[in-house]
Amino acid sequence: MNWLLAFLCGFATSILSAWGVGGGTLLLLVMTLFLGVDQRTAQGVNLLFFLPTAAAALLFHWKQGYLDRPTLKSALPWAVALALAGAWIATAVDVDILRRPFGIYLLASGAAMLWPRRGRSEKPPET
Repeated sequence: MNWLLAFLCGFATSILSAWGVGGGTLLLLVMTLFLGVDQRTAQGVNLLFFLPTAAAALLFHWKQGYLDRPTLKSALPWAVALALAGAWIATAVDVDILRRPFGIYLLASGAAMLWPRRGRSEKPPET
């Protein structure tokens, strides 16, 4: 029966992710809070959940001409360096120390979704 709960949680968060809600983060919370999965294992599953979605989004945006190449070129080195630093921190630091900053991040992310900044355009820039 525990597999059914895990399946339903994964299915529900994949639907939310397709709607742009951030299903991977929700999946991470469900795994750690309700399914008793270790945080590092949950982060690995979250990464496996995210990578195909991100790859598909990147391909779609590239085909539609929504990628700004100069921004991509300047952001890519920072993204790789910070991803490597984050991976090192996740494996080198005790999980109990990481829980509080991660919880604060989730609260801030939730607040940002509930109270979006004014003046932001929902449409992608026209080319």
